[in-house]
Amino acid sequence: MAKDKIAYVCENCGQESAKWIGKCPSCGQWNTFKEIRVNNDTGSQAARSAASSLRTSLEGKPRPTLLKDISSKESPRMDMNDGELNRVLGGGLVPGSIVLLGGEPGIGKSTLTLQTILNMPERKILYVSGEESQHQLKMRADRIGKGNSENVMILCETSLENIFAQIKDIHPELVIIDSIQTIYTEEVESSPGSLSQVRECAAALLRFAKSSGIPVVMIGHITKEGTLAGPKILEHIVDTVIQFEGDQHYMYRILRSIKNRFGSTSELGIYEMQQSGLRAVSNPSELLLNQDHEGLSGVAITSAIEGVRPFLLETQALVSTAAYGTPQRSATGFDHRRLNMLLAVLEKRVGFKLMQKDVFVNIAGGLRVTDMAMDLSVIASVLSSNVDTAIEKGWCMAGEVGLSGEVRPVSRIEQRLAEAEKLGFSDIIIPKHNFSSITPKRFNIKIHPVKKVEEALRALFG
Repeated sequence: MAKDKIAYVCENCGQESAKWIGKCPSCGQWNTFKEIRVNNDTGSQAARSAASSLRTSLEGKPRPTLLKDISSKESPRMDMNDGELNRVLGGGLVPGSIVLLGGEPGIGKSTLTLQTILNMPERKILYVSGEESQHQLKMRADRIGKGNSENVMILCETSLENIFAQIKDIHPELVIIDSIQTIYTEEVESSPGSLSQVRECAAALLRFAKSSGIPVVMIGHITKEGTLAGPKILEHIVDTVIQFEGDQHYMYRILRSIKNRFGSTSELGIYEMQQSGLRAVSNPSELLLNQDHEGLSGVAITSAIEGVRPFLLETQALVSTAAYGTPQRSATGFDHRRLNMLLAVLEKRVGFKLMQKDVFVNIAGGLRVTDMAMDLSVIASVLSSNVDTAIEKGWCMAGEVGLSGEVRPVSRIEQRLAEAEKLGFSDIIIPKHNFSSITPKRFNIKIHPVKKVEEALRALFG
């Protein structure tokens, strides 16, 4: 009997090595190499041969094709009957693509997936569950209100070979794998969820999706560091990686595209968790601004854009005297390093001393925003809390702040203005450079163009 072959794989980037290495030469991370065993005995070879023949019969043998003979016409995307999910995917699910949906335990990944496929009665769908029983899935479907669906078939199975056999008999139009960490193949002699099992199962599902044209959606777990569990090569294999995030104690959930070969990675979908499932939020601005903060200091409204969608956000700040020797700097939903930069700009260019004060910044609603136009609202909310003076009702702003204290132009200013006008705001502060590229008469909102931070603060506080 041949001895087991031992190899080491970096769980961060997928680099392989014949021996254990402390620092990965590819990604530079420490202590990321994990041991995997490749069994070479006769029984394992027989299992691999049987599994290989099964996949070959299912997928067929590919042949090379001349480039000029390949059609460049895009196949029609599969409509998921969910505007938020379609937007994040880039317009729908591409035939033959493989999508990885990640998120923390209990955030609603399975609920979102099951709810979506139950709203697609025109498609024949196979839902493979390795974590829940058929009874549990039936109870969840009843809670959503679609327990009598006739197009969704449930398979509680963890063997990849058995899953392929059922796919061959059923011929579904869409396959859901919940979750990839519970699936195992007989080709690899290790437990489900190990690096080698996750990698081999994902590669087999990729070959199946590309050869058959049937899209596959895989649900993946998240580690305590917030990254997708399994080797980094798992994210390289799939076509699209979307992450479902949010706080379990809040009702909002964010669907964010991390990688997308068929669309933009800056798209954002917002859902509201309800007793009957997840509700897509088509106009997040109204929900994120549903409270009246008139007379309260430390609150500023900004017109932000994520992907192609504009919406208004509430920036909250609290400035207080440091109780200990070292002042605290905390940001939730905003880049911590950028907050430190903006505070330095306030000290150096505007003259406000915040060196001995604690500063806390929060983006309301649990959102995490990367739009640079948030800078002006962060500075305004910090200064409002510092002087304990509220910003007048009906004011919002958008602008990037540079190190010299200038207000830099932002993209798609007309969409930001239209969103603010639609929600009834009366005044908006924008960069002066953007003012020259718009027609103010088109908007029923008073526009205040500014060139420096001091001008914006003067317009807000007089």
